[in-house]
Amino acid sequence: MDRLDDLKAIWHTANTDSLPTSDEMVMLISKFRNEKLRNKWLVIVASCLLSFLIISILFIVDFKMVITYIGGGLIAISGLLLAATNIRSLKRFYQLDYYSNQEFLLFIEQTLQNQIKYYKKTMVVIMAFCTVGVMLYPYEAVRQYPVLLICTYAALSIYLSFMWFFVRPRKFKKGVAKLNATRLRLENILNQFK
Repeated sequence: MDRLDDLKAIWHTANTDSLPTSDEMVMLISKFRNEKLRNKWLVIVASCLLSFLIISILFIVDFKMVITYIGGGLIAISGLLLAATNIRSLKRFYQLDYYSNQEFLLFIEQTLQNQIKYYKKTMVVIMAFCTVGVMLYPYEAVRQYPVLLICTYAALSIYLSFMWFFVRPRKFKKGVAKLNATRLRLENILNQFK
């Protein structure tokens, strides 16, 4: 009986202050889900509005050069592609309500894999369309003024380089770090129950 009493004593002295309650776990999953859904809906609405605005401008304004229409079309396509990729992932996040801790961990790992795939492939295609479109679209308006042409394309080159080489990798690293922190916290919780 001494061994059982010793085991009980160890069991009761274990520090469980760092373990969240079941309500806290539900709140963690709910917060994660709601934040992702809000961000996805904001991206979908903003990109659709931008695409609609660009298409409207292309139909309303009588541009003389085809290059302007090509640039505007590429910008609109990139916005629609961005909306489509976010719409496709909405279903996964809406189903997140009914996951156990282990399923949530698998969900986070799948989300991390999806983010890596998006960063390496899909985002590159979308940003390439947008970059080419942004470079082509203003040409007609600034081509007659050499100083304005140089200033516009210098500013666009700096901005697009900043987006490609600073913002995009930084945003990816922050997203991965946030997912990894959530995954590690959940793994620590699950490992303490084993």
